[in-house]
Amino acid sequence: MAKKKSSSSKSVKNETSVGVVGSGSFATAIVKMLVENCRTVHWCVRNEFVKGAIELRGHNPTYLTSVSFTPRSIKVTTDINELVSECEVIVLATPSIYLSDAVEKMTCNYENKIFISAIKGIVPKVNDVVAHYLRDEFKIGFRNQAVIAGPCHAEEVAMERLSYLTIATVEDEVSEKLNALFSSSFINVHSSKDILGNEYSAILKNIYAIGAGIASGLGYGDNFTAVFVSNAIREMEVFLEAIYEAPRDVNESAYLGDLLVTAYSLFSRNRNLGNLIGKGYTVKSAIQSMNMIAEGYYAADSIYKTSKEKKLNTPIIDTIYGILYEEKNAEKQFKKLTAKLN
Repeated sequence: MAKKKSSSSKSVKNETSVGVVGSGSFATAIVKMLVENCRTVHWCVRNEFVKGAIELRGHNPTYLTSVSFTPRSIKVTTDINELVSECEVIVLATPSIYLSDAVEKMTCNYENKIFISAIKGIVPKVNDVVAHYLRDEFKIGFRNQAVIAGPCHAEEVAMERLSYLTIATVEDEVSEKLNALFSSSFINVHSSKDILGNEYSAILKNIYAIGAGIASGLGYGDNFTAVFVSNAIREMEVFLEAIYEAPRDVNESAYLGDLLVTAYSLFSRNRNLGNLIGKGYTVKSAIQSMNMIAEGYYAADSIYKTSKEKKLNTPIIDTIYGILYEEKNAEKQFKKLTAKLN
């Protein structure tokens, strides 16, 4: 493992006040990343129980419980207005279905703040991505936004295994600031200007990971999964170009890399959801058996409808949607899908 940076190398980075909204596994991982470089990380959690447990024991009582925080490194609150008022950079790391409940409580002045989305899903209230939701509902322009993309499983961050982040933002100054906040001995940061491409790819890879899990549960092997993923990245490129044309290479880690780790890793909650469905669980029972939210399930409905509206050829998305929302038989649907892959 690489040697950690000395405290003297962090002195400049401590100038930025940063906060994290959310108390799940990825939110906890992000706090762990940030305490490497920040004197204090503000952390807005869901309730007083979680707040008290973190303050008393120094770790999240529910997610990534092995990660310990020293009291002086974090300031925990349940009040988003308190966090936003004190921070110039705010990381949104709640599940997408809970985002509106959290941010619509903001009554403080958030002008000129930088909002980073670490959310890999569609906001149900507006049936749109976080970038559009923040722009349309809160007048937070893209110049004050950023998106975090992977491949970066929270569990590996907890173990300080070398991980890679792509941070997408249109402003070079913001990019430099965020790079300094997140880079460490175990986090390698790359920059991008493709905000919407990175956000949509993070959503799409969750849907494809459900498919990879279904295939595994049905008994398909590595050979098929490799073909499935290679078709998925091409399908992703078709979708992204239809949504927002931009200079991008889907073979880069933020697109293909994140898809690969989510489709193959046992840490992937979306793959695990699909695996249960492939083994015969109903969609409802598979969701209920998991203690974490699989964003791909909620996103599949919106992504499928967008694909149909734009008349795109997306057989994998169509197949996953049919299984999740139309109660189609997974085994029969994948047998049909195999004839469409190459």
